Amino acid sequence: MSSRLLTLKDPAHLPALDPRFVRPRLGEGSLSRLGPLDPPPRILLLYGSLRERSYSRLVVEEAARLLQFFGAETRIFNPSDLPLPDQVAGDDHPAVAELRAHSMWSEGHVWCSPERHGQITGIIKTQIDHLPLEMQGQRPTQGRTLAVMQVSAGSQSFNSVNTLRILGRWMRMFTIPNQSSVAKAFAEFDDAGRMKPSAYYDRIVDVMEELVRFTVLLRPHAAALVDRYSERKAAGTAVDPATDLSAIATAPQAARS
Repeated sequence: MSSRLLTLKDPAHLPALDPRFVRPRLGEGSLSRLGPLDPPPRILLLYGSLRERSYSRLVVEEAARLLQFFGAETRIFNPSDLPLPDQVAGDDHPAVAELRAHSMWSEGHVWCSPERHGQITGIIKTQIDHLPLEMQGQRPTQGRTLAVMQVSAGSQSFNSVNTLRILGRWMRMFTIPNQSSVAKAFAEFDDAGRMKPSAYYDRIVDVMEELVRFTVLLRPHAAALVDRYSERKAAGTAVDPATDLSAIATAPQAARS
């Protein structure tokens, strides 16, 4: 495994989760009506602090455990040796190349940032800034689902998740309606770095359930939903006659004549 992917400790251990109210793999029978579950949805998780006890990382680790419980495959990127944007050209830096490769692998993202001075941190923004809209004909974020979360040292705030939503829209991602904001994060984790049972933890469960559902729902349609005229024109890719709607558009006129 890459040194820039975090190894998740005890991924199957979910002490804060009440098993009476959840379904492993979200109950494949009902979820399968939304879209295919095989292969498992692929989710990349990014966090925004390099502290040894980083609460955004701990939240992301809890989210990854839940995603795996719900049937997804996860990767958590470690940004500790990522250069600043414009320090390197293209993907010459191995950490940049790896981050982009993980995003190409993914079908959905989770972004979690601390709120610092009322905004997201430079650590999370640097990771997003290293993901181009277009890269040699490939698009590392376009059409992917996105869940946004934040942690705060003080009272609950939503500045960071609001900014992450703006960035998700700019990166042409489908940001799910639900989100998580954990206030006084220092009080929400035990000495082992595991999140305690709380309404904040329950909201993270909600968000991860919703992310898996939206990812599965959009999976068969994501490419078609972001198929753009300007991109087809730039690439010189003509419309496939099988999907050309011009005949349908003129059909009523033809019927009247």
